[in-house]
Amino acid sequence: MNYRLHNKELGETLLEKENPVIFMKPDSSILRNRRPFFLPDFSDRIEYETELVVRISRLGKSIEAKFADRYWDAVTLGIDFTARDLQQEYRAKGLPWELCKGFDSSAVVGDWIEKENLAKDLQELNFRLDIDGKTVQQGYTGDMIFSVGKIIEYVSSFCTLKTGDLIFTGTPVGVGPVHIGEHLQGFLEEKNVLDFHIR
Repeated sequence: MNYRLHNKELGETLLEKENPVIFMKPDSSILRNRRPFFLPDFSDRIEYETELVVRISRLGKSIEAKFADRYWDAVTLGIDFTARDLQQEYRAKGLPWELCKGFDSSAVVGDWIEKENLAKDLQELNFRLDIDGKTVQQGYTGDMIFSVGKIIEYVSSFCTLKTGDLIFTGTPVGVGPVHIGEHLQGFLEEKNVLDFHIR
């Protein structure tokens, strides 16, 4: 919930949050190396959420936002797959989201771009998701409600960040369902960093 229009898309009446909305995915949720994503049988509606992902490069606790740049070394795009039907059920009951967000292979991670190879500032990056050659979602990191630095500051005030931790930074408007046979490609400043199929 780090982009205003996405919050509205999900029916949120409070578009400005006081703090980032945070949840965790286990390491078993990570899907790398352009491997296919297999639709699980416990949900009738799995939706994509394309997000900028930063890779933590050193141990850190209670990191101030102004120093956050020292704690990550690479970026990519990721897909936060969400079992939307389960999420709606859990939210209606006031229950946690973990099962609809943290299931196996629900965190697709693209090819990394090292910090020194970024042509633009972290908060000036454009990205998009194409399905079968058609753009379905576009984002600009300058539209984030909370910058990457603010997210790192907030998360590290609760949890010690460790080398190799990944932070997904929220999705813009345009989320939608995926179907068997579709080809998903993610572009970060026109560089194809995500490329996989739905099975």
